[in-house]
Formats: sequence, structure tokens, C-alpha cells
Amino acid sequence: MKKLLASTVIAAGFYALAGSAAYADCGEVSIAEMNWASAGVAAHVDKFILENGYGCTATLVTGDTMPTFASMNEKGQPDMAPELWVNAVRTPLDAAVKEGRLIEAAKILNEGGVEGWWIPKFLADAHPDIKTVEDALKHPELFPAPEDASKAAITNCPAGWNCQVSTANLYRALGAEKAGFELIDTGSAAGLDGSIANAFENKKGWLGYYWAPTAILGKYEMTRLSFGVEHNKADWDACTAVPDCPDPKVNAYPVSDVYTVVTKGFADKAGVAMDYVKARNWDNGTVNKVLAWMDSNQGTNEDGAKYFLQNFPDMWTKWVSPEVAEKVKAAL
Repeated sequence: MKKLLASTVIAAGFYALAGSAAYADCGEVSIAEMNWASAGVAAHVDKFILENGYGCTATLVTGDTMPTFASMNEKGQPDMAPELWVNAVRTPLDAAVKEGRLIEAAKILNEGGVEGWWIPKFLADAHPDIKTVEDALKHPELFPAPEDASKAAITNCPAGWNCQVSTANLYRALGAEKAGFELIDTGSAAGLDGSIANAFENKKGWLGYYWAPTAILGKYEMTRLSFGVEHNKADWDACTAVPDCPDPKVNAYPVSDVYTVVTKGFADKAGVAMDYVKARNWDNGTVNKVLAWMDSNQGTNEDGAKYFLQNFPDMWTKWVSPEVAEKVKAAL
């Protein structure tokens, strides 16, 4: 009996040491904190979980899509880009994955990044016949222009954004001017957001371009309308996304693939921490809520990460083992 007990103790000690070694293997990890809110929160969530759950030493570095990808591909640093919108780097990323330099881990935005034309949900509920953009164009009276309520409006992106070009081309392709709609430029991101806030405060109709995940869609419930067609990439690249395309066709916005990308070096050394990086993902609705909370509370990316960890344990505890979950909860 004593021999059996001793063997059990020795075995337990062995597995404890083995477990500790697995966590210690994670070592130092550099994480790109991109310069938009959803990616910034994701970076801080990763830092908190990797440090407190897996014993990593995590450092955040400033990032942006193109320079971060280039640095990871060419120099192997940083180790992680938690939220990389890969459509912008699809061809070189595919090559880097094939050649073994980089690894696509979790599809962090499991619905992808979404763009389109939206209307307030209260309007969609009141007019269930409006399912598509063309349905909306049959009702100019529901979407009054801000300066002249006798006219209808479609709200565009600010100048200099890629979506301004696509929205203008789709406006022409749909014959929206003939349907009585003006194309309104709000002048800035704040102006675009303010136009939506104003529509909700005054319970007025609004039709225009927006995207997810964003704080505004966490604050205000919006319904994305169908364009009635599938996304045609060839037409999009040749015309829809080209300024002043002479003959635009109706097209649907692409869904952007958004992945966590890590270097091969990190994947090799991360041990069980890599299981977490492969597992964690969230939906746009959850991200919208976190961003809306940050906006209302003037929260930083770190604040947003802690708000998420404190308020959505049913989600994130599925990404880790019960042991890791308890460590993270204790650190909160």
C-alpha cells in the first residue's frame, strides 16, 4: 500500500512537472495590437489569457495590416496578429503558409468582416416587405434626406475610403437617382456615425453603407439588406471598386476573411497555448457589444478586454481547459 501510494505521488509529481514545462514552453510572445478597436481588444484578450493562463510573457507591439504582415513574413516578428483581414494579403499569405513561414490559426471573426447597406431594425420590423436594397428604393418616402425631407437619401462613406467608390458605383448601378435618392457624403467617420445616431434619436429612416463589427452596430440595431445577387469578384475588381467605372453592375459586397495568423516559430514553441490560439473566435454581435461598451465608457482596448472576460465567460471558457479558465478568472 505504501509502495502504491509512493508511486501515485511520484506519478502526480511527474505530471505536474510535465504540465508546468508545457506552460513554460510558451516563453516570450509578441502580439500585434492593430490600430482599430476590435483588433486592439483581441490583442489584449490574448495577452491576458496567455500570460495568466499559460505563463507566457506577452508584449504588445503597434500594428497595421500591411506592415505587420510584411514583418511577420520577412522577419518572423511579431509572433501573432490576432485579427488580420486576410483578403488584403491573400496571395502572399497563401505563399507564406505553403512555404511554412506563417500559420492561419482561428477564424477569429467567425462570421467574417461584413460590409453592406443597412437600415434601422425598427424600420425593417415596421416594413417587412423591405428585404433587399431594391425593395428600399421603392420607398423613398421612408428615407428623408437630412437637408431636404422632400428628397430621399443614401448615405455614403467619407472621401478617401474604399467604400466611397463602391457605394457610388452601386448607387449608379441601381438607378437610385431615378428612384429619387441623393447620395450623401457625411464628410467624416464621425459624421457617418452621427447620421445613424440622429436617425435613431428621431425615429427616422436611414439607408446607407456601414460595416461590422463596430461600436455603432452595438449601440443601434441595424438590418443589412441583400443586393439580390451573389458577390462577383471579377466584376468587383474590374468595376465596382474602380472610381467612375463607366458601366457598373449591381453587386454584393465581399465578406472579409479575418484570421489569427502566427509565425511558425511561435507555433513550434507555444505548446498547449497554441490550442487556445486555434480555438478562440467570436461573433460580430459580441464584438459590437464590447465596442459599444468601450465607446460609452471611454474605455481603452485593455478595458474592453477585461469587460469581455468578465461578462462573457460562457464564450471564452470554451477556448481553454478548466484549469486555465480558473487561472484567468483568478487574475481578473
